[in-house]
Amino acid sequence: MEPVAVLKQIKVARGDFRLLVDYLELFPKQVYALTGANGAGKSTLLRMMALLIDPQQGAVRFPGSGTNDPDHLRKKVTYVEQSPYLFQGTVSDNLAYGLKLRGIDRDEQRRRISLTLSIVGLEGFELRKARELSSGETQKVALARALILKPDLLLLDEPTANIDGKSQPAFESLLARLPRYGVTVVFSTHDPLQARRVGAEFLYLDNGILQGRAMAPCLQI
Repeated sequence: MEPVAVLKQIKVARGDFRLLVDYLELFPKQVYALTGANGAGKSTLLRMMALLIDPQQGAVRFPGSGTNDPDHLRKKVTYVEQSPYLFQGTVSDNLAYGLKLRGIDRDEQRRRISLTLSIVGLEGFELRKARELSSGETQKVALARALILKPDLLLLDEPTANIDGKSQPAFESLLARLPRYGVTVVFSTHDPLQARRVGAEFLYLDNGILQGRAMAPCLQI
């Protein structure tokens, strides 16, 4: 199976901080949980995968793209920050923004918006004001805004950090289902056991060094 993305001999250095990835392949329709302590480099690695940061050494490759053009490659990957910003206006306005930039006609916009909101559990939210949403709803709208562009690779920085405890299980269940829609997901988390709950493959950063990959650790009972 051809990987969605390949990271090879990556090095990023800024002052005392360093990020080192010897080799990593990310495969289609998988969920990966990126863990490590504060300052380990999780956000930096995600932003580099999103082509927002250039490494001093090595490269991120998308083998199936057929091109190295950055503008084309950026359409294959979408990054959602820990505290996502929603535009003023409605939920529909937020989801339609990226589609308009890509020249998608209005009928297709409406179809995709309805479908994507149903995927994230926000059916009927099209006309809700973005600024009136709860933190959990805001995170779901940001996720829907990323999904609607049909990326190959979806990168989420601490997606449950600002969600209340009651909403977290439903959001984790949503993360686990995302590969059904043809996307590879990498999300960062401070909670290693969250990887187990989501059924994710485990990526661990220790002081900026990617230590390898494994299936999520088992819950201790």
